[in-house]
Amino acid sequence: MSDLRRIPDERFGARLAACRGAIAESGFAALLIGVGPDLRYLTGFVGEPMERLTLLVVPREGPVSFVVPRLEAEKAAATPLVSGGSASVVAFDETDDAAAIVAGILDAGSARAASPGAIGLSDRLWAMHVLGLQAALRGRRFEPASAVMRNLRQVKDADEARLLRLAAQAADRTVDGIAAGRLVGRTEADVSREIRRRLIDEGHDLADFAIVGSGPNGASPHHDAGDRVIGPGEPVVIDIGGTLAGYLSDTTRTICVAGNDGGEPEPEFRRVYDLVREAQARATAAVRPGIPAEQIDAAARGVIAAAGYGEYFTHRVGHGIGLEVHEDPYVVAGNATPLRPGMAFSVEPGIYLPGRWGVRLENIVLCTEGGSEILNRSSLDLRVVRG
Repeated sequence: MSDLRRIPDERFGARLAACRGAIAESGFAALLIGVGPDLRYLTGFVGEPMERLTLLVVPREGPVSFVVPRLEAEKAAATPLVSGGSASVVAFDETDDAAAIVAGILDAGSARAASPGAIGLSDRLWAMHVLGLQAALRGRRFEPASAVMRNLRQVKDADEARLLRLAAQAADRTVDGIAAGRLVGRTEADVSREIRRRLIDEGHDLADFAIVGSGPNGASPHHDAGDRVIGPGEPVVIDIGGTLAGYLSDTTRTICVAGNDGGEPEPEFRRVYDLVREAQARATAAVRPGIPAEQIDAAARGVIAAAGYGEYFTHRVGHGIGLEVHEDPYVVAGNATPLRPGMAFSVEPGIYLPGRWGVRLENIVLCTEGGSEILNRSSLDLRVVRG
């Protein structure tokens, strides 16, 4: 993998050190991190959750253990955290009780007496594993590990920001390619398949989603692309994203398909489009360190509500992005979290008129010391495409 498409190995040891400091500050006895974005963040391990337990055991004090089924021991040993000497692999066989092994690690020597606090469990652990750990660690109190991991992950370092830029640029090229091609007469599903191919061709490792909502389907923000044929004169909401070296892209553009024989957008659509674009610009301009996340939502929502379309803006204005497409910080009313440099999130106001059409415009924005950096560079101008 190119150095431009990876997190440097030494970063994982630094992440673990920051995690252990946060564990001590929060009063946790340990964190138990299962397969998912938290585990990838700390170790570099990429895998799918399964019935065999895979768990990074991070006690407040003492050695860090990576408990894995023996068939994954070699893969775990190759992760930057283990190969760098910051953790050791503990492999178990098919007939072993993995939860009991974890309990033995936590109770080894004086570890239990020295660390009486709660045990943090990662959000993605399956219920079967949680129940097994609770049975093996009777009397221990369990809480979400996100109390620690949220604060570590929501501020991106320079390498993470670089990967988010690369992902955003690849998504931009995909949107531009779709807008430059033929849309009239094609099904939403067909266009969605092309988007997925283009995302991979433009550098993504995975194409995670490709929403194509034409005409009245554009009024459903998370519409599943189907067999509806795109016709002239219709708006089309295109919301796409994928994974590049673990980091996600997510961008939305609304295109009007005129067709070869006219079919220009109706006047209200143009007014609504301009309104959503203004809301997007106001919210983006409000981004700066120290401002509560909810004020970004309010900046966009105020524009739309003042024009009489408030009831048709049916979702928050944004969500954090990184190793997950939706993560902290959530840009929504009630979230008073102050923005910090390094926080990356979407700004995506929308207006959805049931039975008619919808408009959404979405960029990924990085909070910086001086305000914001817009990672998506494809045009926000209304594109009226022919054919």
